[in-house]
Amino acid sequence: MLQYPNIDPVAISIGPLSIHWYGLMYLLGFGLAYVLMNYRAKQANSGWNKEQVSDLIFYSAMGVVLGGRAGYVLFYNFGKFVDDPLWLFAVWEGGMSFHGGLLGVIAACILFARKYGKSFYAVTDFGAPMVPIGLFFGRIGNFIGGELWGRVSDAPWAMVFPKGGPLPRHPSQLYEAFLEGLVLFLILWIYSRKPRPTMAVSGLFLVGYGVFRFAVEFVRQPDSHIGMDLFGWMTRGQILCVPMVLFGLAIIYLAYKRQSQQA
Repeated sequence: MLQYPNIDPVAISIGPLSIHWYGLMYLLGFGLAYVLMNYRAKQANSGWNKEQVSDLIFYSAMGVVLGGRAGYVLFYNFGKFVDDPLWLFAVWEGGMSFHGGLLGVIAACILFARKYGKSFYAVTDFGAPMVPIGLFFGRIGNFIGGELWGRVSDAPWAMVFPKGGPLPRHPSQLYEAFLEGLVLFLILWIYSRKPRPTMAVSGLFLVGYGVFRFAVEFVRQPDSHIGMDLFGWMTRGQILCVPMVLFGLAIIYLAYKRQSQQA
């Protein structure tokens, strides 16, 4: 068993102002994505400039925050929302959903595409390789905050989380940081270095994230107020990943089919 590094979730405290590591992780994620997007934008015939990159980062940040909160409330705690609709705005209590954040970013990309006269999938194909960067830092933030831990385990790398009871558990946040963050980033970055048919990069992101998240859910502790869904053997996260994977496979197929028809 490994010792959990009990890090203070507050990174900086100045008087009444407290800056949490989780918030800093968001800033790091968007900051690095901004740098890499500008690098890609400077490539010949990219069709992107610095102003567009800045706007896309801003639109995406709003989509992540608003969609992430709304998704958590609707997908994971709808009953509480029905009892108290204003709880939707209680962001200080925590609670963010990746799938909600994804829907928020999709909405943001639609608005961005209309503003700049780009196709929706041209925007998502450009931005998709950067999403795992935010996922990596976000999961590290979860780990530092001692939240979203894994199921009880006797693995030699299992840890006792302060909020997770006395038994050692899988550090599933680190599994997700590795798979959904580092591995998925490398896959998408390398794949998108060469011209690909429109929609293919976006589809690969959906498939990659869905598969990795589905796998990690087997060792991640389900939400206590939900437990296991779908006949008691799938988590809510796994159920939400299935349509992602299916839709991703569908648009990859359509992307290459359209390319072959135009050849």
